Amino acid sequence: MSFKVEKSEDQWKEELTPEQYYVLRQKGTERPFTGEYTMHFENGVYKCAACDASLFDSEAKFDSHCGWPSFDRALEKNTVVEKLDTSHGMIRTEILCANCGSHLGHVFNDGPTETGMRYCINSVSLGFEKKKNA
Repeated sequence: MSFKVEKSEDQWKEELTPEQYYVLRQKGTERPFTGEYTMHFENGVYKCAACDASLFDSEAKFDSHCGWPSFDRALEKNTVVEKLDTSHGMIRTEILCANCGSHLGHVFNDGPTETGMRYCINSVSLGFEKKKNA
């Protein structure tokens, strides 16, 4: 799989914090209920912490009580890439940033909204841009 933004692992290590590198580049997971955006509900856009690509609108965010920020849809159809994940003895769908290939989290089909989806995303994988009042 190729992405618009491609960097060496040394470049990623230099640009990201150790926790961001662990999650975004090594497919790690932050501890539940510890992330900055878990209970964050300001009006704006959530972006990839590695490349600043826009990923999720705040209107798609909901409290799923799972310990990680949850969204019922990506900002646009080609914003994220889905990939089969069979690690840790489970079968899940991993979510990657379509721009740089960074690991964001996983998506499940148990969401409570009309989409039925729950994009369960690590806070450390995200940045946030508050919407300006018109």
